[in-house]
Amino acid sequence: MRIKTTRTGLGRKAGHDLTIEAASWSGDVAVDPADPGRSSVTVTVDVASLEAVEGVGGLKALTDSDRADIKGTIRDKILRPGEHPTITFVSTVVAGSPESFTVTGDLTIMGTTRPITIEAGLGGDGRVRGAGTVVQSSWGIKPYSALAGALRLSDEVRVEFDLAPLS
Repeated sequence: MRIKTTRTGLGRKAGHDLTIEAASWSGDVAVDPADPGRSSVTVTVDVASLEAVEGVGGLKALTDSDRADIKGTIRDKILRPGEHPTITFVSTVVAGSPESFTVTGDLTIMGTTRPITIEAGLGGDGRVRGAGTVVQSSWGIKPYSALAGALRLSDEVRVEFDLAPLS
């Protein structure tokens, strides 16, 4: 599971577009290829496990120190896992065909639950891949900013997943 951020503002060249991964998460995905409407998804992400694994752009390469600073910012200033240790998603409706379907459900971040729709599909290899967009401010999250607001993360972040079937 990956979260992709982009930067905006006059100082955007100084920052990085980040790929953040959840090192600890669990989920239950039940896919019914004959009737996608009977499929369901439940996911729980440990907020403290979010780590910046890649940074694209910027004036310099992303360092281990930068990654540690980003983890601290996520932990201390943005998502505060001490107060809200998990992010959860529970599907309410799955519609479409096995190759291309939408999953609508309730996403809870920092105690706020809002509906979200994710586009996904079941590949020939049995993997379920998909993505959705989260508008941070809809969940009460103020996107990160620096340099007196000249560098900001975009309000929209992209969440991508690639799930392998259990053997």
